[in-house]
Amino acid sequence: MTVHHLNQLLLICSVVLLVAVAAVRISSRSGLPSLLVYLGIGILMGQDGVGDIQFNSAEVTQVMGYAALVVILAEGGLGTKWKEIRPVLASAAVLATVGVAISVGVTAAGAHYLVGLEWRQALIIGAVVSSTDAAAVFSVLRKVPLPARVTGTLEAESGFNDAPVVILVVAFSTAGPVEHWYVLLGEILLELAIGAAMGLAVGWFGSWGLKHVALPASGLYPIAVLAIAVTAYAAGSLAHGSGFLAVYLASMVLGNARLPHWPATRGFAEGLGWIAQIGMFVVLGLLVTPHELGDDVWPALVIGLALTMVARPLSVVLSLAPFRVPWQEQTLMSWAGLRGAVPIILATIPMVNGVAGSRRIFNIVFVLVVVYTLVQGPTLPWLARTLRLGEKGEASDLGIESAPLERLRGHLLSVSIPEGSRMHGVEVSELRLPPGAAVTLVVRENESFVPLPSTVLRRGDELLVVATDPVRDAAERRLRAVAHGGKLAGWLGTNGAGGGR
Repeated sequence: MTVHHLNQLLLICSVVLLVAVAAVRISSRSGLPSLLVYLGIGILMGQDGVGDIQFNSAEVTQVMGYAALVVILAEGGLGTKWKEIRPVLASAAVLATVGVAISVGVTAAGAHYLVGLEWRQALIIGAVVSSTDAAAVFSVLRKVPLPARVTGTLEAESGFNDAPVVILVVAFSTAGPVEHWYVLLGEILLELAIGAAMGLAVGWFGSWGLKHVALPASGLYPIAVLAIAVTAYAAGSLAHGSGFLAVYLASMVLGNARLPHWPATRGFAEGLGWIAQIGMFVVLGLLVTPHELGDDVWPALVIGLALTMVARPLSVVLSLAPFRVPWQEQTLMSWAGLRGAVPIILATIPMVNGVAGSRRIFNIVFVLVVVYTLVQGPTLPWLARTLRLGEKGEASDLGIESAPLERLRGHLLSVSIPEGSRMHGVEVSELRLPPGAAVTLVVRENESFVPLPSTVLRRGDELLVVATDPVRDAAERRLRAVAHGGKLAGWLGTNGAGGGR
């Protein structure tokens, strides 16, 4: 490749990224997940579009998709709050395992009896489309404040169910007869157990190291966190476990460990997540051949109908029956089973393994994801409002960034007071910080000043709080308690424990 060709490639990539970033605004206004916009960009650049790029490598697509999925799962795990998913961990785990099995069986039966696919192809499609996508779900629900049980269940399910689904798709796509169900079940449980153990171990050791080693530059913390997450995936896979579950759990441990420079780390991970999604969807759009989709539209609609109206609701109802979840929440979770990047990526596995009819499987999955995302995406906020699941009056969480002061054996906490915080109107003395912690500076409307004990805090203020190492956690808990409970926090039972990052 010459320098001229490299410059052309860089120009094309830059234009695609700029268009994709601008498309985020369009998708947020329309309520559609941005994946459709990125897929459209890839199709326009492909052989049936204006770009006329000839790309048909399922192997390259699968490798890029796996790499992007690792980054997306890491970003999702870093943003998962333990306090939200802890009460629903059991129900989400059942939904991601038992629910997946129910969904695979019902969808495969529909593909076999209604569309006429042979059983191996039907089982592959059933497994491929049984994985939900958190990015697709929350991109359309981000403006609707839902109960913590609903968001926690959907988020944990989407993080957990990728692992068993990948195992099933690989098993069904392997040459030779499909193993007995009990052998396959044992392999799934073993891989999940190994992946969970590796992810938790790598996440714990990684968070311990980052807390006890002061890096020379703040910009190294985001890189270190993502490197630890990728290490968890590699370790889990090399141990013959589920690397996808390992990276999600490791990232969740890191995300709830109160690491230094957390907002910068979170922003870095979100940026990488967006780049991974954009690149992945564009490549998937390049791989598809639109003029070949005509014959597969009707089968995709039928299979999607069986999945959306029968398989998903049945899996939700049966999986959540022991947990006494209200019917309104079950209804929303049944309709919120959006499919995004993962099913299309997994549809490349049978193509790489040379399964008969694998190209048709890919086309059916592609059409199913696009059509039913168009149907479900815009209607999710409306359904949440109709079921009266939106919560109002919740105090906004407090943004706190910690920078270690190694020589002083202390921490500098940067605290941002958001609009919904009940810290508004509280005097500095009423914060009642523990001895060894003090508010040293307030930044208000681009002006900074040293506060007095009687200084009244306002929305939009940024505080600099210095805390010695022994009282750092107590100071942060107290700040979060006041942010959620006001000046009487503690006396009214608000303690801020588990307040996240």
